[in-house]
Amino acid sequence: MKINIHLIRKYPVSCLFLATIWVLCFCTTPHTPLDNVAFIDKWTHIVMYLGTCLTIWIEYLRTHKKLNSGRLFVWAWLAPVLMSGLIEILQATCTGGRRSGDWLDFAANTVGVTLAAVIGILAARYRARH
Repeated sequence: MKINIHLIRKYPVSCLFLATIWVLCFCTTPHTPLDNVAFIDKWTHIVMYLGTCLTIWIEYLRTHKKLNSGRLFVWAWLAPVLMSGLIEILQATCTGGRRSGDWLDFAANTVGVTLAAVIGILAARYRARH
């Protein structure tokens, strides 16, 4: 239990965003005027994961002076990608047809996570120079 409290203290906004993703991904999606925008669902997935993973990077860089590339790869890239895949599988199998798992959603999520990693790496390099 101590590690969970430690993570919440170090990464409060990231934990909030991750919990929000879990909740939103199992709610019934409302219809909006934006439904007519091409690929709005995919853009939403990209932005959702980009914002969440950028927050992970920001909170990591705020609380660590030295970067641990292996840890960052696992927790700021691989874990969100795997979480995304798990959510898509659960949506396809456990929502009674209210939600459908979509491999293109998984791809969009991965794009968002990867964009956040690129921005995070650039920010870390910038910080190291200054």
